Amino acid sequence: MTQKILMSWSSGKDSAWALQQLLQNPEYEVVGLFTTISEEFDRVAMHGVRTELLRQQAAAIGLPLDIISLPSPCTNELYNQRMNTFIQQAKARGIIGMAFGDLLLEDVRNYREKQLKDADMAAIFPIWGADTHVLPYAMFDAGLRTVITCLDPNKVPPHFAGQELTPTLLAALPADTDPCGENGEFHTFVFDSPLFKQPLNINVGECVTRNGLIFADLLACS
Repeated sequence: MTQKILMSWSSGKDSAWALQQLLQNPEYEVVGLFTTISEEFDRVAMHGVRTELLRQQAAAIGLPLDIISLPSPCTNELYNQRMNTFIQQAKARGIIGMAFGDLLLEDVRNYREKQLKDADMAAIFPIWGADTHVLPYAMFDAGLRTVITCLDPNKVPPHFAGQELTPTLLAALPADTDPCGENGEFHTFVFDSPLFKQPLNINVGECVTRNGLIFADLLACS
């Protein structure tokens, strides 16, 4: 009997790749996605992606999307309160665990595991420990396409914002950049994937600087 789980959905490449692995695992049944967004901006906080595009991704995958709104800034106490409420609601629906696209950051994993353990739910990490120097090329080979939506200009040149992540672009990044952006160098938005019924049609709008980061505004095309 498969176990019902939810996938934490950031809109980026790692959560998309983790979901792809889960959908091939007969142990689990992924019954939905969930995302936290900024109430002030109506966007994924770190990725700067509009909620409208999140909904388009979920529709292309064919899974329902739960959106958890958070104020900006958000205290740890309020974040935990809203997440715990959502976790309990999910548990009441028969969900036994939640999956994440985390790769290397132990403190993040430990936090997620503790939060879900307190609710007697499982934390699942399908791509944990993957080699970040190999992983992007596996994604490219599988047909996953993604755009850099946010970057730290102290780590990555600003003109990379809004560009598609490709082998050529990876080769042009500074030598000390993690190819998956695991040190906060950049975040991405997936616009095509083997999971999608059809690719998303997007344009790159203006790039803005906020809180020391550069965000490329992605716009949905009709």
